[in-house]
Amino acid sequence: MAFVIVLAALCFLMFVAYRGYSVILFAPVAALGAVLLTDATLVAPMFTGLFMDKMVGFLKLYFPVFLLGAVFGKVIELSGFSKAIVMATIRLFGASRAMLSIVAVCAVLTYGGVSLFVVVFAVYPFAAELFRQSDIPKRLIPGTIALGAFTFTMDALPGTPQIQNIIPASFFGTDTWAAPWLGTLGGVFILTLGLLYLESRRRKAVAAGEGYGDNLVNEPAPFTGGRLAHPLVAIAPLVLVGVTNKLFTAWIPRVYGESHSFDPAVIGSAAPVVQEVAKVAAIWAVQGALLVGIVAVLAFAWKPVFTGFAEGTKSAIGGALLAAMNTASEYGFGAVIAALPGFLVVANALGAIPNPLVNEAVTVTALAGITGSASGGMSIALAAMAETFIANANAAGIPMEVLHRVASMASGGMDTLPHNGAVITLLAVTGLTHRQAYRDIFAITLIKTAAVFFVIGLFYATGIV
Repeated sequence: MAFVIVLAALCFLMFVAYRGYSVILFAPVAALGAVLLTDATLVAPMFTGLFMDKMVGFLKLYFPVFLLGAVFGKVIELSGFSKAIVMATIRLFGASRAMLSIVAVCAVLTYGGVSLFVVVFAVYPFAAELFRQSDIPKRLIPGTIALGAFTFTMDALPGTPQIQNIIPASFFGTDTWAAPWLGTLGGVFILTLGLLYLESRRRKAVAAGEGYGDNLVNEPAPFTGGRLAHPLVAIAPLVLVGVTNKLFTAWIPRVYGESHSFDPAVIGSAAPVVQEVAKVAAIWAVQGALLVGIVAVLAFAWKPVFTGFAEGTKSAIGGALLAAMNTASEYGFGAVIAALPGFLVVANALGAIPNPLVNEAVTVTALAGITGSASGGMSIALAAMAETFIANANAAGIPMEVLHRVASMASGGMDTLPHNGAVITLLAVTGLTHRQAYRDIFAITLIKTAAVFFVIGLFYATGIV
């Protein structure tokens, strides 16, 4: 019965997310409903002592990353740099390679630190125009954007500043550059198979005589150009984010040591505030890198950014708040579920998988799929089982860097099921339905999930990290 209660809570949260209801509202409802059915006396104590405590703890660590990432994406958009990057990439690859062009643009923006949601809005107008000119079915646009923005640059490539690559650092004491060879080879695996799949779909459409399509909705006006920044200037802030993230990752532990403390009181006495630097160094590095990127955009394009900065950042901040609260609510939900007897049944079942890395991969990707969130599913899994993963890895002689990379990549595996927020947003922006376009997104999801086990096999076969 205890297991059924936990399963019902997970299914309920998945259902309401699929139906479009707010996870912020229904994550505590689902969690406390499970508590009510298990032990009614624990509802209030678990809400304040566990759910809220974990939710606030998540926001304390990660909200600045969400906020700075959203603001950086907005100033990139306001400056016209995203348009300049898109047009330069199209010129580089040619109109005949529309899919490769859009994947490359999404990859550059995502790896540069632009939010996945911002990438969808920034790239879609140009993808639509390029696909229309190349007579490629519009229904293939979501799968193409998903490959470029939701896969290898989100969590596979080392150093990516996306939240899915940051969360494992605080659990395993690693940084965003963990397991660089495994991450890079995993990224190549995803990119290669993804492009081969999309090209096969394009060829089938051409053979069937299918063009871009008619009577479509949410069609953007054709791009008419305009005065854009030089591509090298436009891409400079993205490069700076990547470079400074790497530099700060190396410098912060040297400057602050293993821990740092300060006295918060000017008058009287108070307990010193102590920071374990290893647990926050990766977060500080990404925050600093995004600040550098924002300052660089302001320096290169002050006038166009300043004109729309007040209104533009309002929407960016709203988006950051919503995204952070969604994930934090799922984090609190996971903490409550993990404290229930029924979760022990789930943990024991997953723990029965003998291989430590396969165990971690299956656990993380399964929970990411259930919640429809890569960061949320990974947060649930690591909050509940990180100590077990670490103990098993130490016993098997597996470096923490490998645990980091497997967890990160697994989070972006089955997370893109139909109820995933990014998938719903992508389809809404492009004016397509699940029936029209989800097949290709799901194919990319399967490739991404397979890549995690490819990386695990590669590690055991070669020992590279």
